[in-house]
Amino acid sequence: MTHAIDIRSMSRVFGRSTALEDITLTVPEGSICGLLGRNGAGKTTLMSILAGQDRPSSGTVEVFGQNPFENEAALSRISFVRDNQRYPDGYRLHHVLRIAPEFAPNWNADVAAELVEGFRIPGKTPISKMSRGQLSSVAIVLALASRAPLTLLDEPYLGLDVTARGLFHNMLLRDYTEHPRTVVLSTHLIEESEALFDRVLIVDRGRVRADCGSEETSSLAFTVSGPTEAVERFSEGRTLLASHTVGSLKSATVRGTADADVRAQAQTLGASVSPATLQELVAGFGSDAAAPEPVRIRKGARA
Repeated sequence: MTHAIDIRSMSRVFGRSTALEDITLTVPEGSICGLLGRNGAGKTTLMSILAGQDRPSSGTVEVFGQNPFENEAALSRISFVRDNQRYPDGYRLHHVLRIAPEFAPNWNADVAAELVEGFRIPGKTPISKMSRGQLSSVAIVLALASRAPLTLLDEPYLGLDVTARGLFHNMLLRDYTEHPRTVVLSTHLIEESEALFDRVLIVDRGRVRADCGSEETSSLAFTVSGPTEAVERFSEGRTLLASHTVGSLKSATVRGTADADVRAQAQTLGASVSPATLQELVAGFGSDAAAPEPVRIRKGARA
């Protein structure tokens, strides 16, 4: 298996603030990887380093076997459009579409035209005066039409309505199938996006909390619910990621696998067990109660 991204013991420090701490991870080529976590978790900093727009304070970062920082050969294979992408004053859509191919060797004008029409991006409106959703649409056009071997999408949904989000999903999967690449997608709309992912990275407080194939996330944690006393008795001696109490009922996200013994114990106490959703898992690892140890499962990624 070859890796599009290979990070070893990487940290990024800004003054007295540590944005990323001792991160080690790999992303196989041809993956669609969900980069998930709370605001301020370190996701955008990580993407900036992968895109060669920043460099780590320590450790190593390789994209397709090369350090991307100030490396023209590596940067030509990367597309990164931020959620707050800036454009020159006075730019309109046609300016962006004319210049973009100069920075994207694999640029496809047909993909760009289809997305522009589908998103209904106005051609005469200056980009500086576009709505939040229109700006996101322009960013998605640049990212997908580039067909870059590594495409980094940082919160591409901001301001998009449900129809536009569906268009993005469909176009991404269709073009990815026809022209495979590695995609890293950072988003808070987890339920809408999780069907896209074959790999999941959960980051919190600058550290990787989970690194696994999407089908393995169900083995990381489960949810137990029922009467408060039953859930608390069941939870004794276990690692809780998060818990919620409403009246006399309680639910808790518990780290570990819900095997037959776990389910039997919960049933005996009068509680029920269900798999934790990906959204519950991300919320749990981002809670104050979450244990710091990362979980890495290397199998199951799409090669």
